[in-house]
Amino acid sequence: MKKSTEAIRRFHQDDVIVSQVTCKYHGFFKMNEYQLSHKLFNGGQSELIHREIFERGDAVVVMPYDPVQDKLLLIEQFRPGALRRADSPWLLEFIAGMFNEQEKPVDVAIREAKEEADLQLNEQDIQPIMEYLSSPGGMSESIHLYWAKINADEIKAGRVCGLDDEHEDILLHLVTREQALTLLSEGKITNAATIIALQWLALNYKGLA
Repeated sequence: MKKSTEAIRRFHQDDVIVSQVTCKYHGFFKMNEYQLSHKLFNGGQSELIHREIFERGDAVVVMPYDPVQDKLLLIEQFRPGALRRADSPWLLEFIAGMFNEQEKPVDVAIREAKEEADLQLNEQDIQPIMEYLSSPGGMSESIHLYWAKINADEIKAGRVCGLDDEHEDILLHLVTREQALTLLSEGKITNAATIIALQWLALNYKGLA
């Protein structure tokens, strides 16, 4: 009988005591200070720890892929968080966005695909890959990662999309899977969600239809 991998983790949610949460900043994003303690592997309880956590909210990322033609839709857009990089703050990514009120992850995927790439997705075309924490040492964001089946012939490569009221200026690129993986290996794709999705695709593309 296969042993559950869950058994490898010793501690869980109940092993943390959150004494206080104080909001330090609340604009478009929010920063909270947590006062907490947790159980220690060698026994006992930690001292009271103060940690500031970036409460960015959760997000959805969608990898549009045509399994028949073996092609992907990448988008290019400016990212202010990449200004420190020496090459360019314009990044190659997959479609992504944050949640509105009462939205399910698949709803976000459909909405963002239309807004960012004028791509009309149906729920049955969207399949989950994984959910992961982007930077849990200091941020609470969870990423819902999907792939979506598309017809590459319907993609207008070179078209500029995005919402003006969100200051989006998004360029569409249609590339083969091999071209995308070459860009990845050359260090020209640096967005974490895009890297994870492409690595997943490299392992699983033969089983997609």
